Amino acid sequence: MNNKRVLVTGSSRGIGKAIALKLAQSGYDIALHFHSNAAAAQATQAELSDLGVKVTCLQFDVADRQGVRAAIETDIAEHGAYYGVILNAGINRDTAFPAMTDEEWDSVVHTNLDGFYNVVQPCVMPMIQARQGGRIITMASVSGIAGNRGQVNYSASKAGLIGATKALSLELAKRKITVNCIAPGLIETDMVADIPKEMVNDLVPMRRMGKPNEIAGLANFLLSEDGAYITRQVISVNGGMI
Repeated sequence: MNNKRVLVTGSSRGIGKAIALKLAQSGYDIALHFHSNAAAAQATQAELSDLGVKVTCLQFDVADRQGVRAAIETDIAEHGAYYGVILNAGINRDTAFPAMTDEEWDSVVHTNLDGFYNVVQPCVMPMIQARQGGRIITMASVSGIAGNRGQVNYSASKAGLIGATKALSLELAKRKITVNCIAPGLIETDMVADIPKEMVNDLVPMRRMGKPNEIAGLANFLLSEDGAYITRQVISVNGGMI
């Protein structure tokens, strides 16, 4: 075991769960985060614990700045700074822009973009003070790079996330803290469960959706020593969509 601890937001299911399990297999202790699905979080926590790593469980809404800060500061005070932070939690509220409501815009931007500040900001100084380097990974999307109809809010939030990631990487590089962005395409999760196979075939040159473990493998590599010289990058995992 390497005794390094990683916070993975939105890690009770989907891509976040796959990342948490992959990192646990590599020996990282996990700070597992969930918003509302306590049953899923408990099941994932049990799976992680069975792998022999230490697991702490945090519940908060990433859009709730004060709630996030309180939960993270308490966890760091009790268990020490994170070596890695993976910002995976996010939402979508897809609709054509002329019909988009204020709530559909605000909820997506506050969760996906404000969530970056809310989660990462209270983690950075403890990470610097620990003097062991570190890894920060944000989860953008192919929509944040190329845009997508019906996703003006989601595309805007993910494009902003890419800009924030690149800027933060410049501030932290001399601290041996890398900051990178993974931009998935269509990955087999609840978010894209209703997309017909014919549409997938039209959109994706590889003619299939990606699997959560294919994102998790990249995250695991970026956290490893082999990924120590990779920073300020947006790495697409999308089967050739762009």
